[in-house]
Amino acid sequence: MPKLAILGGAPAKSKPFPTWPIFDEREREALNEVLESGLWWRTPGTKTLAFERQFAAFHQARHGVAVTNGTHALEVALAAMGVGPGDEVIVPNATFVATASAVLFAGALPVLVDVSGDSFCIDPELAEAAISDNTKAIIAVHLGGRPADLDQLTAVAEKRGLPLLEDAAHAHGSEWRGRKVGTFGIGGTFSFQASKTMTAGEGGIIISNDDDFERLARSTHDCGRLPGEWFYDHFIYGSNYRLSEWQGAVLLAQLTRLDEQTARRHANGRLLDRALARIPGITPQSQDSRITRNGHYAYIFHYDSRAFAGVERDRFVEALEAEGLPTQAPYPPLNQLDVFTSGAYRERLSGAQAGATHDFLKDAFPNTERQARETVWITQNALLGDEEDMREIAAAIGKIGENACDLL
Repeated sequence: MPKLAILGGAPAKSKPFPTWPIFDEREREALNEVLESGLWWRTPGTKTLAFERQFAAFHQARHGVAVTNGTHALEVALAAMGVGPGDEVIVPNATFVATASAVLFAGALPVLVDVSGDSFCIDPELAEAAISDNTKAIIAVHLGGRPADLDQLTAVAEKRGLPLLEDAAHAHGSEWRGRKVGTFGIGGTFSFQASKTMTAGEGGIIISNDDDFERLARSTHDCGRLPGEWFYDHFIYGSNYRLSEWQGAVLLAQLTRLDEQTARRHANGRLLDRALARIPGITPQSQDSRITRNGHYAYIFHYDSRAFAGVERDRFVEALEAEGLPTQAPYPPLNQLDVFTSGAYRERLSGAQAGATHDFLKDAFPNTERQARETVWITQNALLGDEEDMREIAAAIGKIGENACDLL
């Protein structure tokens, strides 16, 4: 029986995964064009504008507003939706902190709800149950690139007269029923931070098919200006969230690979689904038949330690990394972060809301906690490999299962 790499054996992974980020002469030429043009600022430039239009069109949206990062994309979108003090926004408890902190930035309260136990995306029924007279919007997060249940969520939003915002920071190119995510609600936000499936180091974008929403988002991101008006006219409160021409140029080049890379991640994800489902104790994140493409910011699976001699998840991950598999940590439950447990979040609230009890923070979130405690995330670059790479991933996990007792 092969010895585990963490204990001195040979790693199961025999060749390296593709490195990230991926770049070539396309990025070099695009950056040099900006350099030589002298137009390094997006306002007179052409690269960021072209990227906005092409990224939006790829996602079947009429509008794109490029911004400085994915957190700012959420902040600008919420401002364009009119979210402000006294309002509530429903947010899944299993997500990166920015989904909630953007709501606090608006002076509103993020109302946290649990996720579904198989998808780890927001539970539509719990989202509807959390709606109050103060609810201003619902945010769906497509965790790991796997779309949330957009049929149920859009039905809830329409029935209750609320806008649905899609946090698609993980879901570039993901599809629900053959339609790209980001336009099922009022709009969608994306991130281009270094680990994302398209990157310029940082960056973000808001896409939408809603003309009024886009107008407000574009004004908010550009100091309250409006297209076609005098440069020093400022019509609403806004700030400077503009993306630079350098990043716009890089992202234009990155976009040329997105379709092929997304298709490859999706196909390799399904190969892993089949291979890992045969390993006792491993359950891949569910793939609804309505998901026609999963952009896979990460490949997520549930780990049952009972099938691995009781080895704790973190020890299993150490062994997995020693075998040559790259991983990243799942998100901790938002309600357990210091910003909420210490009460610091109240500093962003006002009026009666600031002093209210917010009992939902003490609720049980069993599926969120299970996601944080018992899932394993393989980084997206691993899914850019070939079938041999997928077989080696499965073999590494199987090897740990066969030698689990040695880890105790």
